[in-house]
Amino acid sequence: MISKRYRPAVIAGLTMAVMSGPLLAYPANATTRTPAPAADSAPREADRRTAATFARIAEDVLSRRTQALVQGRGGSQDSTAKTRMSVRLKKDEDAALRSLRSRKSRLAALGEAYTDAKTRVVVERATVTGRTATVRATASSTLTYKKVRGDEPDTTAFSTRQELTFAATRNGWVLTSVTSRDNGPVAVDEPPTARVKTVKDDGKQYPSGTPASTAYPTRPTPRKTGGAYDYSAMARYTEKYWRTYNAAYRQFNGAGGDCTNFVSQALKAGGWKSVPGTSSDYRNWWYDGARQSGSWVGVNEWAWFTLSNRRAPNLTNVYQLDVGDVLQVDFDRNGSKDHSMMVTYRDRRGMPYLTYHSTDTYRRSLASIIASYPNARYFAYRT
Repeated sequence: MISKRYRPAVIAGLTMAVMSGPLLAYPANATTRTPAPAADSAPREADRRTAATFARIAEDVLSRRTQALVQGRGGSQDSTAKTRMSVRLKKDEDAALRSLRSRKSRLAALGEAYTDAKTRVVVERATVTGRTATVRATASSTLTYKKVRGDEPDTTAFSTRQELTFAATRNGWVLTSVTSRDNGPVAVDEPPTARVKTVKDDGKQYPSGTPASTAYPTRPTPRKTGGAYDYSAMARYTEKYWRTYNAAYRQFNGAGGDCTNFVSQALKAGGWKSVPGTSSDYRNWWYDGARQSGSWVGVNEWAWFTLSNRRAPNLTNVYQLDVGDVLQVDFDRNGSKDHSMMVTYRDRRGMPYLTYHSTDTYRRSLASIIASYPNARYFAYRT
């Protein structure tokens, strides 16, 4: 249980950007034929018509990704014709759609499919400088689960923050790049990329925990019974605040990530008691409104706290996870855990569904997480 560990790095999270003005949603039928600006023009906010063009293009491209999980292809031919991309981006998007179609097949093998997908894009800011434009937007997507067994959740939902760049031509705007601004796990409709921080070994010893098997069980594992905590309260809290954050707590998206902060809030809502002491000692766990222990917000510190205090032992298989349990992921298997999530639903066959911050997500199946990161190392905790 004790092994050489790496110093913690709290994974960066996702939140709705705070802007000086309201977010603007634009119609999906805006034209792409915007006159090209002068090459020497100073940076300026895009006018409403131009911003509408950017929003329509972003919605078109991101919708095709999500539709690839439903249809097995990336949207309609009409949709493809409407969006003009650079040659390099077109190759990247084609590769992304192929990856997502493969993910769809992996999910089908685990008994998961979707019947519908909806994506809405909100532009936060659009800046035009000369013949280029930079656009920051939030895409909110909902996938409808196919009722294969009948007790799957109705939907899974997620919000992603994107930055898009455009180049102006005589025939209108050409999309040149699409980059996620989230630092958590990729959304179900994004190509697999483990966004993790590089951390340095400080030479000290920390409770390492035991990785869990990801082998899919041939029969459902038993649900947990009894316990000293209110697991339903944990799930209700997490599903209430997955996208609209609880103002009673500070957010840590700009300070490393909000995923473990969110898990800690849910555990407290379900009855976990604080352990007072110095904030730097991982054996303590608390939040007082102005400060908090490192274990409240840090991915690795939370694991060290819960293992050293025997608050939540490791499970041997990820499919043993039940409502209120916690899953952590070491995406690149470098010995440092990167992300924390909570189970908020489990169906009859024993499939856990996870809700989390850092790429704000509601009821994403464990199968979907593993399909996106099949080579990651997983740690399951029985709370």
